[in-house]
Amino acid sequence: MKLSKITKGLLALLIVAGFSISIQAQDKDIVELAVGTETLSTLVAAVKAGELVETLQGDGPFTVFAPTNEAFAALPEGTVEMLLKPENKDKLVAVLTYHVVAGKVMSTDLENNMKAKTVNGAYAKITLSYGKAKVEGATVVAADIEATNGVVHVIDKVILPPDMR
Repeated sequence: MKLSKITKGLLALLIVAGFSISIQAQDKDIVELAVGTETLSTLVAAVKAGELVETLQGDGPFTVFAPTNEAFAALPEGTVEMLLKPENKDKLVAVLTYHVVAGKVMSTDLENNMKAKTVNGAYAKITLSYGKAKVEGATVVAADIEATNGVVHVIDKVILPPDMR
């Protein structure tokens, strides 16, 4: 099958663009990566309110299961606002640290029914089904986004620690 010059050019452009995107992500720490990702702006606001920016910019490595803005929006009405209040900082930190695992865990390291110990101290159950990874029922929608101090897996739900369910 012959490819036209236009098709070859577009294919080459896509390959180069994909390569530059992955390089840019690898040149940023987890916080910088999240700040540069529009769909993670609510997570960034929560990390700032929880005063976890410096921690997540540390050496790590860390694995972050990062909920999207839509995941936060799907929480019961008023939940995000309540968690962002200074008097609820402990609850916010408990939720956020339940999304973080010490060490760099790539998607290929995940196993069905695996229990990952989170920075919160509680365990999060990971399941694999039909090629999809889930963390406490939240589907990984983008995996293996590497940062200088770990890896980010974007998820479609906010996961709550066992003592907050």
